[in-house]
Amino acid sequence: MTYNRTIFTIWFGVAVLTLGVMTGCKKEPPNGGQKTDNREQKADSNEQKTDNNSPSSVISSPSSAFAPPKLTISDIIDRRRGWGPAFSNWYGKEAPDFTVTDLNGKKHTLSEYKGKNVMLIFWATWCGPCIAEIPHLIELRKQIGEDKLIMLGISYIDQKNTTEAVRKFVTANPIINYPVTSTDSAIMPGPYNFINTIPSSFFIAPDGKIKLATEGMIPFPQMKAIIEAER
Repeated sequence: MTYNRTIFTIWFGVAVLTLGVMTGCKKEPPNGGQKTDNREQKADSNEQKTDNNSPSSVISSPSSAFAPPKLTISDIIDRRRGWGPAFSNWYGKEAPDFTVTDLNGKKHTLSEYKGKNVMLIFWATWCGPCIAEIPHLIELRKQIGEDKLIMLGISYIDQKNTTEAVRKFVTANPIINYPVTSTDSAIMPGPYNFINTIPSSFFIAPDGKIKLATEGMIPFPQMKAIIEAER
C-alpha cells in the first residue's frame, strides 16, 4: 500500500470521525507477555466520550486547553477524555532502560535523557487512533523544544507493521517532526513489551521515573498538561 499526504489526510479524517467508539487498537501481548494491569481503569475510560479531539478545535487553538497547567496527575486523570491510565503499579518507579535505533540510524538510550521529560509513543501504521494522534504529537513537538522534552515514536514490528511499512509511512509524511523507530518488541523490557492496546504512551519525568502511562489517543492540550503536571 502506498502512503502519501492525500491518503494521510483522508485517513486522519476517518479516524477522527470514528474516535468516539474506537479509542485504541487492541494488540495481542507480544511474546506471551502479560496484559496491562488496569482493565478496570481502561473500561472506565472507554465509557467516556471524546468531546474535543478534532485538529481544528485542538491543534489550531492551543490556548483553548481543557485545563490550566500545573495540575496534579490525579487531577488530569479525573478530567481525561477518550484515554485511560495504564500500568499504575509502575508510577514513581525508575523507567527501565533500553536502546533503540531510529529510522535515520540514530541510537536512543533512555537513561541518557535523564534531566528532561520523555514521552514514549507506541503506535502502528494500521491503527486508526494512532494515525489520528499524530497531528497532536506534531503540535506538542512544536510547542515544547527538545531541550525540555524528548519524544520517541516506537512501532513494534508485526506482519502488517513491517519496518518497510513504517519507513514508507514516515517518508511519505515528512511533517512528522519527532524520531520514529521500528523495533522488535522482544528486545524491550517490561512494562513496554506488555502493551496490548495502542496508541499507548509513557510519560517519564526528568528524574527518570515513570510519571504516567496511558492507553488511547490523547489530545494535544492534555499531553501538554501531563508533561507540565506536578506529581
